Amino acid sequence: MTIWEMLAVFAAGVGAGTINTIVGSGTLITFPVLLATGLPPVTATVSNALGLIPGSISGAIGYRKELTGQRRRILRLGAAAATGGLCGAVLLLALPATAFETIVPVLVGLALVLVILQPRITKAVQRRRERNGTHTDADGGPLLITGLVLASVYGGYFTAAQGIIYVALMGMLLTDTLQRLNATKNVLAAVVNTIAATFFLFAAEFDWTAVALIAVGSTLGGQLGAKIGRRLPPTALRALIVAVGTVAIVQLLLR
Repeated sequence: MTIWEMLAVFAAGVGAGTINTIVGSGTLITFPVLLATGLPPVTATVSNALGLIPGSISGAIGYRKELTGQRRRILRLGAAAATGGLCGAVLLLALPATAFETIVPVLVGLALVLVILQPRITKAVQRRRERNGTHTDADGGPLLITGLVLASVYGGYFTAAQGIIYVALMGMLLTDTLQRLNATKNVLAAVVNTIAATFFLFAAEFDWTAVALIAVGSTLGGQLGAKIGRRLPPTALRALIVAVGTVAIVQLLLR
């Protein structure tokens, strides 16, 4: 890489770390930049996955206050995310590049609809449970586990907008604040990135310069994103999720 390309990759890493911590979809910043430096798509994908791990961890640390009391939930959901992430990593190397990405815009679009409707859906579910005398499952039940496994398969394959899908699923099926769910999302993203990158270490080729630049940049971005995201009210955070997700769909369709 030239010095200007290295600066561009570093800046993309900062941006990705920031937006991943607040919303998700940071890969849509780093991936095009890596391709512009001349990296093959698969090399760019696996290098990006490894480089974003420190950023995901940094963002989770920044949200440590909101993670208080979620240990049992995170262990359960983290196991589901790890399983799906590994499957997605295997698919990335086993399937043609266009096979999975065809449905990505649809998945992101559905997630945005769920995020928008989440308050109404949650209230409707709560009213129904009250009428039936049942209570909310603290961990979302089998439906959430299944949804997270499938979302993590996608996350291990491409990672873009997986955070939006996580927030949408948890927002519908868990009774908790959006900020606490966002904190959980950061941990799940870190789990998926780590599992996928570990698999790639033994089965794919990395560009270590890109990995290092994204790692340092995303670590800084993770702390920045946590400071910004924790101050946003639920309505503003939901609006930002929808805005970023819409941009993500446009980018994916134009690729």
